[in-house]
Amino acid sequence: MIVSGGKSVYGASIGILMLEARFPRIPGDMGHAATWPFPVRYKVVRGASPDRVVLHNAEGLLEPFIEAAQVLVADGCDGITTNCGFLSLFQEELAGSVGVPVAASSLMQAPLIEAMLPPGRRVGIITISAGTLSEAHLRSAGVDTDTPIVGTDGGEEFSRVILGNEAELDVEAARRDLVNAGRELMLDHPEVGAVLLECTNMMPYAADIAKEIGRPVFTMESFVSWFQGALAPRRYPLDQAPGGV
Repeated sequence: MIVSGGKSVYGASIGILMLEARFPRIPGDMGHAATWPFPVRYKVVRGASPDRVVLHNAEGLLEPFIEAAQVLVADGCDGITTNCGFLSLFQEELAGSVGVPVAASSLMQAPLIEAMLPPGRRVGIITISAGTLSEAHLRSAGVDTDTPIVGTDGGEEFSRVILGNEAELDVEAARRDLVNAGRELMLDHPEVGAVLLECTNMMPYAADIAKEIGRPVFTMESFVSWFQGALAPRRYPLDQAPGGV
């Protein structure tokens, strides 16, 4: 067998651009490597704090994100993603700068989710900061600007710890914030047929939200797993098929 080279690293198709943060990343969080059933590569973008990205439109960070993405591609990644839904603002520029597919934000799933729902049903979004998730963020991800949105910024723990970049997290209190946000979304918008979590730090709580509201809950995990399935398609053992050789 003859094989070809050209990359520095093999076997990790997904490259993840990370904010520079110190808050705890529990299993299920995008930044916890054990979350993924496949290898990923991380690159921290220095200076990209949660506050700067979420509350201040990632001002001045486009070039650092492009440079970090280019490093991941040069190292061998076949696709790029990020760990913040608010980076939808950089989708077009990232995709145009790295030469591989880019999935910058969980929000990009919204049009597909809505297309799958029965007539009269909508996708609803839970975000870490309803106050700063703007029409520009939504449009950059292809999301209808009238999409129902609820934030966790009115809760006691989750948004405060993540946006404040605090070193300790009360997981149960954060869980309550997410479940309460799901409940609020359904009460305010009973037409919601599925929920999309904007924030990748919300992934550990998706099952709790789904149990509470009785609706499918889509996350960045569902998006990246779908992305990975295309970048590294599963190979099936055809010799084990009926009549196979």
